[in-house]
Amino acid sequence: MTSPMGCDTRTKRGESASAPRPTRFRSLLTLLAALALTLPALVTHADELRGTGDLGLIIERAKGSIQLVDTTKRSLLQRVEGLGDTSHAAAVFSRDARYAYVFGRDGGLTKVDLLTGTIVKRVIQSGNSIGGAISQDGRWIAAANYVPGGVKLFDAETLEQVADIPAYSEETKALSRVVGLEDSFNNRFVFSLFDAGEIWIMDVSEDPRKPKLTKFKNIGNQPYDALITGDGRWYVAGLYGEDGVAVLDMWHPERGVKRALPDYGKGEQKLPVYKMPHLETWAVAGNLAFIPGVGRHEVVLVDIATWQKVGVIPVAGQPVFVMSDPTGRRLWVNFAFPHYDTVQVIDVESRAVMHTMHPGKAVLHMEFTPRGENVWVSVRDANRVDIYDTETFKKLGELPANAPSGIFFSSRAHRFGL
Repeated sequence: MTSPMGCDTRTKRGESASAPRPTRFRSLLTLLAALALTLPALVTHADELRGTGDLGLIIERAKGSIQLVDTTKRSLLQRVEGLGDTSHAAAVFSRDARYAYVFGRDGGLTKVDLLTGTIVKRVIQSGNSIGGAISQDGRWIAAANYVPGGVKLFDAETLEQVADIPAYSEETKALSRVVGLEDSFNNRFVFSLFDAGEIWIMDVSEDPRKPKLTKFKNIGNQPYDALITGDGRWYVAGLYGEDGVAVLDMWHPERGVKRALPDYGKGEQKLPVYKMPHLETWAVAGNLAFIPGVGRHEVVLVDIATWQKVGVIPVAGQPVFVMSDPTGRRLWVNFAFPHYDTVQVIDVESRAVMHTMHPGKAVLHMEFTPRGENVWVSVRDANRVDIYDTETFKKLGELPANAPSGIFFSSRAHRFGL
């Protein structure tokens, strides 16, 4: 019998019209072997899959390294080395919370993969850097620089530099150190010029390679640090050279910068200032902001609607960080030397200290787990991080780290100003 194509399709008796049986059998064995090799790999891969919402990092300030951590298991995962000068390092996170961007004091910007524990890319983008921020859409990384003075913008995916904004002041005719760089809504960044007494808004929403700049001059003498509230609205710069703070409403920047808290600062202090407070961690609960009193043993209460002082809470020493837990119910406070072994907890409703603990010398930083059931406390001189239950204040454990300072959890990825 001949097929329509002219091929003879007749077979001998006992032969199959399909492939010979040994060939089919070998094919089946090959398929089974392939499945046997593939299935264990798939299972192993599935076992290794994990989310990133409970990951974070600890800065080891003396070693140029970070420790990756699991906040659910309260465990160390891996040390990542080669990050340069981490003596004043800070970090922000990609919007998927997989990558951390670490800003080093040596001008290094390092992208770290939290899942693989590897450095994806590292660039030296200036001579001296003091932190940075990530845009609302997660596409752009901005780095604040002391030397040469200005802000550089990078593609978050590749770390390609896309813009260089020198902080050149028309008033001083010189470059200025940049401080207090924060992210706000509509893909805007805002920062202060320490040497020029100015605040600039950098809008990258239209063309990141040519950011739109809005400049506010004569905002106060030597703005040294700043914060932005969790809704991205209020940008507040502390003034080192005079009393008070400078406040910019990001909802209405056309209204300009106003001065507030004329009695907040160092002009009337009776105590030497051992360490300037970090404004980024002023606590906000309800309509009140709780801020560290510079050179004073108190936390200052401020009504955000008016930016007027409405009270004080006496504390053990000169506060550095005043941090609200995620519920806004309690504030955790650490202190400058000589009380740098102390942490106090303030009850917001009663406006009074409810608990005092002494983890050890040089408590530098605190970080809450995403919903606030635990707080992690870096104790630099003891080379460890302590973990506490925020309800009972019971110590749950400790983790070794080399001179730990900043602690940054990936939950920061979804909040302005962090």
